[in-house]
Amino acid sequence: MTEFWNEGNPIADAAAPDGPIETRWERRQFSAKLVNPANRRKLTVIVVGTGLAGGSAAATLAEAGYHVRSYCYQDSPRRAHSIAAQGGINAAKNYRNDGDSIYRLFYDTVKGGDFRARESNVYRLASVSVNIIDQCVAQGVPFAREYGGLLDNRSFGGTQVSRTFYARGQTGQQLLLGAYQAMERQIGLGNIEMNARHEMLELIVVDGRARGIVVRDLVTGEITTEMADAVVLASGGYGNVFFLSTNAKGCNVTASWRAHRKGALFANPCYTQIHPTCIPESGTHQSKLTLMSESLRNDGRVWVPVSKEDKRAPQDIPEEDRDYYLERIYPAFGNLVPRDIASRAAKNVCDEGRGVGPGGLGVYLDFADAITRLGRHAVEEKYGNLFEMYERITGDDPYRTPMRIYPAVHYTMGGLWVDYDLQSTIPGLFVVGEANFSDHGANRLGASALMQGLGDGYFVLPNTISNYLAAGPFEKISQDHDEVVAARTAVQEKVHKLLSIDGDRTVDSFHRELGHIMWEYCGMERTEEGLLKAIGLIKGLKEEFWQRVKVPGTGEQLNQNLEKAGRVADFFELAELMCIDALHRRESCGGHFRAESQTPDGEALRNDEEFSYVAAWEYYGADGKPTLHKEDLDFEYVHPSTRSYK
Repeated sequence: MTEFWNEGNPIADAAAPDGPIETRWERRQFSAKLVNPANRRKLTVIVVGTGLAGGSAAATLAEAGYHVRSYCYQDSPRRAHSIAAQGGINAAKNYRNDGDSIYRLFYDTVKGGDFRARESNVYRLASVSVNIIDQCVAQGVPFAREYGGLLDNRSFGGTQVSRTFYARGQTGQQLLLGAYQAMERQIGLGNIEMNARHEMLELIVVDGRARGIVVRDLVTGEITTEMADAVVLASGGYGNVFFLSTNAKGCNVTASWRAHRKGALFANPCYTQIHPTCIPESGTHQSKLTLMSESLRNDGRVWVPVSKEDKRAPQDIPEEDRDYYLERIYPAFGNLVPRDIASRAAKNVCDEGRGVGPGGLGVYLDFADAITRLGRHAVEEKYGNLFEMYERITGDDPYRTPMRIYPAVHYTMGGLWVDYDLQSTIPGLFVVGEANFSDHGANRLGASALMQGLGDGYFVLPNTISNYLAAGPFEKISQDHDEVVAARTAVQEKVHKLLSIDGDRTVDSFHRELGHIMWEYCGMERTEEGLLKAIGLIKGLKEEFWQRVKVPGTGEQLNQNLEKAGRVADFFELAELMCIDALHRRESCGGHFRAESQTPDGEALRNDEEFSYVAAWEYYGADGKPTLHKEDLDFEYVHPSTRSYK
């Protein structure tokens, strides 16, 4: 298979400390160089993205005294996709006194990621989780509280404790408003220069360092170069490569991919998460799918009819004719198994012909028992806005009839490779939140995305970026520097090329076809035969795109077709790399399930001897093939074992 990639030198995380894992982060903070307050005012940091990671990073860096220039393509920083997160945020507070601890959160996360994450990073994330809650409470985030006034917790998949803090079904919105308010305060003080409706289209690298970005004003079309002493990417994940996903339609990979083309390694691109609790697809008219929070699995019971011939309405099917398959197969965790396990189990019962709803692509999520046990009012208090959203979309009242759900693409564990300091392979380019690969391994546990985003932004990056910036301020780069001119010219030429093709196919038609290929051959289940077919199909579709795409309008105005065209062009290259990464990893782990590598009872079968590493890819060389660099994973504390939730 090596005709698809080259083998490169191994890569190592040189920034990670050794010694006792409990003190690694503390020792790294102390050993990192500092920038004194007077010098911070002389340093400029660009932050791309204003979600939980980008918003919290910008606010914290600005409060520390750095000059921050923030960019987002939305019309307001508070419209970042973090606002759509529903269920909650993990923290090892142990308020329930149910056996939780920093070590248990660390253990659950490494195990949940199927032993494909770094121990040092995960332990640090678990450690700072307790500070995140205090930070957000101080900002006024309205977390749910118990009768006595203490913060409430609920459970999420992959754990046997209650550690998830929440604000009904709108936790992401409330957390983002907290970060947004912190940003707005710094904007008002003049410490953050906010640039909304600007899209990053290129990274500027001078003398091997990230020194700025090329952006396009999405209203006027003006292309400008923006310079700084360091660049932080907080631009989210790449789930929209599948066209249909739970992501907002604007979510894309362009910022990360343009940095990748400039030399930043891209790690584990095949690790995509399929969320088990989404409203099923209703037709080809759809442009996205809708998430129903995993928190619903606390009180909702997942089931399908025992017999595939049973077509009765759900309320007419008696208990003895129902298969609560997660409770049957995984009695220790039941409906709260991790997302990859629950998603494959739903696919399996639907493949058996026992799925419900149109096309048999759905399973029931039933709240009848919870309503009987707790009362309707208590269920409304926990999940009311989610039930309302479901009814608005489907027309069904989940208080009276079970929800219908099916897995959908949700989150991406892969991303730009970073070291322990969150710095990419390009000095001066830092990557935070979902845009990096570092903390979740092959499968993210529910409620850990918000934890990582805020952990990176509030507590990790502000401590590690100083180690790099202590060598600054760096030499000022003029707008007519060769590398700056070359970067700006490359963006202008690409825009001109997209506009000049004037073909006969829309951007969306190409995107939808690419998404179908990816879902079919690189979705919940992958095979060698399917991945080889997908690579060929993607190459052919990409070639057709550059010959037949039609982008109406001009580049000197608001032109959303032009925006989408540039993003889809990047998705083609990413999709090919995702399939190559999935092809080379001849094992099943977490969200990456190779049909050739499974246990007799259909569970994922890892191959630790050959694949216990991070796959960090270098951009396509002159021969048109990417180069694979392996970072070996060492496990001193949580030793890899067969991942069982039974």
